[in-house]
Amino acid sequence: MRIVMTTLGLAVVLASCENQKLPDPPKPPPAQAPAPQPGRPASAPAPTAAGVRGKVLETIDAAGYTYLRLQTASGEQWAAVTQATVQVGAEVVIVDATTMQDFESKTLNRKFPTILFGSLGGEAGGEAGGEAAAPPGQAQLPPGHPPMSAAPQAVVADVKVEKAKAANGKIVAEVWADRTKLAGQKVSVQGKVVKVSTGVMGKNWLHLRDGSGTDEAKDNDLTVTSQGLAAVGDVVTIEGVVYINKDFGAGYSYAVIVEEASVQK
Repeated sequence: MRIVMTTLGLAVVLASCENQKLPDPPKPPPAQAPAPQPGRPASAPAPTAAGVRGKVLETIDAAGYTYLRLQTASGEQWAAVTQATVQVGAEVVIVDATTMQDFESKTLNRKFPTILFGSLGGEAGGEAGGEAAAPPGQAQLPPGHPPMSAAPQAVVADVKVEKAKAANGKIVAEVWADRTKLAGQKVSVQGKVVKVSTGVMGKNWLHLRDGSGTDEAKDNDLTVTSQGLAAVGDVVTIEGVVYINKDFGAGYSYAVIVEEASVQK
């Protein structure tokens, strides 16, 4: 009898447990999206093969570039392209774009939380009216470097500029010819600015020509980096330090370059 009563009691306890609904386990709190930083769009449009499309809200021309404030599907976004005539209200596409964070334009005395450096595309997203794209196999630029093909250029056929009058004055072809001897030394060069890229890796990049050298020998163009700035077409005198075989990474190097240069017009 005792065994029967014990078995019956156990059955009642099990039935009671089955009829009780166990509480659901606590749910984790919903993930909180990070708060957008002041002045930075919550979701900047990511460049794609088709480019970034938007409506032009504002344009600013400076140092050979046109800065565009765009209304995109992800919100407002600044972009910079080779200087072009763009109307407010136009629909544009930015192609071959590189995104730069916290870019400071010394020309505009302004800092952009994010900005796209690229080329102005056509209706189908291809380049329209810009320079030809870099040929296949060309070395890639360092991270954050706008495409050099997008840099503004001057007509250079009839460039003729006198040699700088300073004691360390050199013509462009001399810097190339004597680059090994001049490495680490300061030189002064007077020339016409034929290409400009601004705010790249914290400095401005100028290409100078003075009429010396030849295209065939590739000794007629001198690359200069500086905190100073000049516009395409300006005749300037620069003074800076000669470096040879300077490698900026990603396979992009210069046989000769003048860095830390001052720029005087």
